[in-house]
Amino acid sequence: MKTEKSESLYNKALKFMPGGVNSPVRACRNVGRVPLFIDHAAGDKIYDVDGNEYIDYVCSWGPNILGSCHPEVIKAVKKSCEKGLTFGACHEGEIELAHLIRKHIPSMELLRLVNSGTEAVMSAVRAARGYTGRDKIVKFEGCYHGHSDDLLVKAGSGLLTNSIPDSAGVPGSCTENTLLAAYNNKQSVEKLFEKYGEDIACIIVEPCAANMGVVPPQDGFLQFLRNITKEYGSLLIFDEVITGFRLSLGGAQEYYGVTPDLTTLGKIVGGGMPLAVYGGKREVMECVAPLGSVYQAGTLSGNPTAVSAGTATLKILEQSENLYAELERKSRKIELAMKKAGLNVNREGSLITAFFTDKRVVDFNTAITSDTKKFSAFFGYLQDRGIYCAPSQFEAMFVSAAHSEADIDYTCDVISKIAPLVLNQD
Repeated sequence: MKTEKSESLYNKALKFMPGGVNSPVRACRNVGRVPLFIDHAAGDKIYDVDGNEYIDYVCSWGPNILGSCHPEVIKAVKKSCEKGLTFGACHEGEIELAHLIRKHIPSMELLRLVNSGTEAVMSAVRAARGYTGRDKIVKFEGCYHGHSDDLLVKAGSGLLTNSIPDSAGVPGSCTENTLLAAYNNKQSVEKLFEKYGEDIACIIVEPCAANMGVVPPQDGFLQFLRNITKEYGSLLIFDEVITGFRLSLGGAQEYYGVTPDLTTLGKIVGGGMPLAVYGGKREVMECVAPLGSVYQAGTLSGNPTAVSAGTATLKILEQSENLYAELERKSRKIELAMKKAGLNVNREGSLITAFFTDKRVVDFNTAITSDTKKFSAFFGYLQDRGIYCAPSQFEAMFVSAAHSEADIDYTCDVISKIAPLVLNQD
């Protein structure tokens, strides 16, 4: 495939943006490629500036569960734009979206619309600290919760991809109250609570980790977190920025049957526009200004254009009877093709990651045993055959409702021929 225009644009971008990108994992340095510059997308396809067509398994890193340019979502956004892009004031659409969210995720008794997953998580943690009067938080190695200072400790996603163990510019004082546990390891959590239990405000967790690659929770792990936080008077926060409306209409908490105190949403809830949410128990959220002393604000929070996209998306999801069953079926076909080709695969619902290790990937330490050189060969093999995936071993493939049977079958066929070309890489 020709990439001359993408290469030219990348060289120009290098003059204006760090690494030529506005998010580091897009740079594609770890896979030895130049990032593709995208011109447009539709359905399950994405098209670059050189005119190449790809089957899209990035789905804008998760939001496009309906595929790109769903006509009802685009119609809602255009109608909203005609009234004005932003008001910085209350509008009826905020209430409609909030109602839809709480209808399907009833644990979010009160909620606040914000602009990004990072902002939602930062605000939820602040609310937990304000409610409990405690400072310490527990997070898990390899779980990524955005780039706020106190959560950039053993985070996943772009930090792993770019070999950045933590982040420069974060004072030690910002992370001294962040305690690290091992995902899927109950004993590591118990030890922290035995030592610091009276000082721990919350546990924050990706209920299904998807930023060290897809790593599902082992049986009983999430319920254990629910039990131990109740025992010590701490709060449990589910970071459902990825899993919210992805694993089910009720998110991971419905999928796994475990209810947190606070939840953060992003990606799908904005329908492809910048929008995120945090919320939970009424008594906790009543600590947030203007009702309480936990301050959080945002000029563009509840932006009418983003709200219109989110509302349209959620309405389509709730009216689509077989959507999640179809996502499961399509995703399982890809999973089985990968396993038949000899790949080590983790899948939960429509989230898929192929790892290049002989170990069963259950946590951060097993995830990082994956051979990233083999992943680079895997990535390049797929891209050269018109399959667009995230340029990172530690991200997921996303399957959307728009993926056609023919494109799923083509993907499986390409994967079936991958073994001798990729697995034998040194």
